[in-house]
Amino acid sequence: MYQRPLFDKVIKRLKEPRKFIQVLAGPRQVGKTTLITQVCERLSTPYAYASADGAENHLWIEQQWQAARLRLAGSPKEEFLLVLDEIQKVPGWTDAIKRLWDEDSREKRAIKLVILGSSPLLIKSGLSESLGGRFELIRCTHWGFAEMRDAFGIDLDHYLFFGGYPGTAGLIGDEKRWRSYVREALIETTISKDVLLLNRIDKPALLRTLFLLGAGYSGRILSYTKMQGQLQDAGNTTTLAHYLSLLDGAGMLTGLEKYATQGVRRRGSSPKLQVYNNALFSAVRGDTFTEVRHDPERWGRTVESAVGSFLQNEATARDLSLFYWRESDAEVDFVLTKGDRLAAIEVKSGAVRERPAGLDMFVAMTKKKVRPYLVGSGGIPLDEFFSIDLDALF
Repeated sequence: MYQRPLFDKVIKRLKEPRKFIQVLAGPRQVGKTTLITQVCERLSTPYAYASADGAENHLWIEQQWQAARLRLAGSPKEEFLLVLDEIQKVPGWTDAIKRLWDEDSREKRAIKLVILGSSPLLIKSGLSESLGGRFELIRCTHWGFAEMRDAFGIDLDHYLFFGGYPGTAGLIGDEKRWRSYVREALIETTISKDVLLLNRIDKPALLRTLFLLGAGYSGRILSYTKMQGQLQDAGNTTTLAHYLSLLDGAGMLTGLEKYATQGVRRRGSSPKLQVYNNALFSAVRGDTFTEVRHDPERWGRTVESAVGSFLQNEATARDLSLFYWRESDAEVDFVLTKGDRLAAIEVKSGAVRERPAGLDMFVAMTKKKVRPYLVGSGGIPLDEFFSIDLDALF
């Protein structure tokens, strides 16, 4: 079964009287279609599922909707559930849905609507523009350690390296095949269909190269100037920042800002690059699991990137904010904020005798109340941390 808490959440909402459009938004290959299929099978409500792959315009939506109305009219049930997948591919989708939804509301037709989208940034902007007050957003994130362990029996070390794509679990025994699948079926498909196809990109080769560079540097701070130095035809820093924001919107790669009390200082900081799923980090770097596991330096980078991906996904789902902090040689790997409350997190994968100095310096320099945490060796065990409710950190 798909992630149980999310499954239960969707079931609960769809059992309620028709009031809001339910929107499931999240990156590709995190199981959105599987989730809604299992939900529909559990409910007693008749339903129809349709994917917008190949849809040319908003008339496709009206065709699916009219068919649902006919099926509702001929059914003994009082409700009908319509599921529209890959909705961001349909030009003018928000206006069409708004019109049809409002028509049913006036006519008191009980057609419940679930829409799925694999480009979270476009979905969110479209909803805000046209469907204000008519929808509830359910964020589908990458799978965590607990889900991968319970569903596929993956141990901690393999999760840290191979990440949390459920569709790749059966390929872990063949690393060459696994890496090829991640690079071609996940990375390239997401970039070509969710970024390049749906946004104006003047330099597509640059965007692809930026992702490969950024994913390989996951967990590390890299200025835009240094990025320019490692990229051919790099354009200016504004272009790089824009492309990074598009990759962020697709749930692939983000650039964490430095924590500072002033917003201007945050926006002017060098980003700490962070993948949303550690499979992207390992597949891009190309080292084998055995090579990385027996190299303390490479394993440490893998662990920090995995912790960062967990924090980024959980922060996205919970509307928390994630940063890093550095002053001179002192650094805190991650700073999680919830309103005025702060949690400072340092990650250690090897032997450690005392708490890192960066934590103490950050606590001393920050005027707000900070709760410091050490994760990994000498602190909270990684398997426990991956199962924690982030709200408990505050």
